[in-house]
Amino acid sequence: MARSLFTVLAITSSWCCAILPVLAQQEKPAEIIAAQIRMQGFRCDDPAQAEHDRKLSKPNEQMWVLRCANATYRVRLIPDLAAHVERLD
Repeated sequence: MARSLFTVLAITSSWCCAILPVLAQQEKPAEIIAAQIRMQGFRCDDPAQAEHDRKLSKPNEQMWVLRCANATYRVRLIPDLAAHVERLD
């Protein structure tokens, strides 16, 4: 009984140690969208949050509201094209 418990704990801890660094390396949507609009010349200091606007999104056109320390933007992302960016404040 103790041996099987030890085996389960060893497998669980090794899985956690393997998956946590991968999760930590994944970028958040706010960081990804901020990088995109910066490449287009918009300023986004300290991207805090990106909210997906499902009502305004369409297939292959995803709409996001990006909140940065200095501004809030509505961003339309279309594959293989520049983002359409509108400053909200």
